[in-house]
Amino acid sequence: MRNSFIPAALLSLMFAVCTFGQETTPKNGTAASSSTTAPAPVIAISATSTPADLAKAAFLAQGGEKFRTVQNMMLRGSAQLYPPNSAQSIPASFSIVTAGDKFRMEIDARPIFVFKQIFDGQNTYSSMPNVEAPPLSKFGMSVLKLYDQPGYKISALPDKKKLRAFRIVDPDGYTTDFFIDATTARVMSFLIYYQDHTMGTENSKFKDVDGVLVPWSFSQRFEMPQGAFFAEFSVKDVKLNQTLGEDVFAMPN
Repeated sequence: MRNSFIPAALLSLMFAVCTFGQETTPKNGTAASSSTTAPAPVIAISATSTPADLAKAAFLAQGGEKFRTVQNMMLRGSAQLYPPNSAQSIPASFSIVTAGDKFRMEIDARPIFVFKQIFDGQNTYSSMPNVEAPPLSKFGMSVLKLYDQPGYKISALPDKKKLRAFRIVDPDGYTTDFFIDATTARVMSFLIYYQDHTMGTENSKFKDVDGVLVPWSFSQRFEMPQGAFFAEFSVKDVKLNQTLGEDVFAMPN
């Protein structure tokens, strides 16, 4: 059970929080203030809104160009990880730094496991064998910020209760399904598909960080042959657009 659960937990965490960052030269930044106020959407959503309209509304609700031009993100938080067919959670803490496709992740769930993974844009290091990073820029919120770029296809999906839905497929065929609040245009959930797996994320709380909307509390469901892996995440601290040291994405000796 443990051998199959741990890679799923790590894959889920990578998809969940590695959602920002363009690979550009970092600039000086500061820890951001935050709020939970939900402003009105820039674009009103109606029954006649097209999939492209919905994608644009969600993009603007996320922060628009501020969201698109985030250069890097530093994030820390806690999680409760639930193995398949288990009501007992495994508490963990995590820290992540992302910049474009580059990332560094550490997750501490002692005494069950401690894990570190680094991708410097070309090479991957993992403290656990057979756990490799997916292409993080191909899924989730990373795709939303590119919705209007050449090669990205937007199509309609059936609404989910009170949530409006649309699909974005990137130029390489990677697919993310988005479900947004019809009033605020915030992304309340999304589904991603990778290597015959489906993973769903549901957002329950947001904070505005320097004009960029960041999910603060969210849950995940990852379908496995043994059953569904479930996790609850709580973000404690986020910093955007920091000056990153040269050793952040350095491979261990």
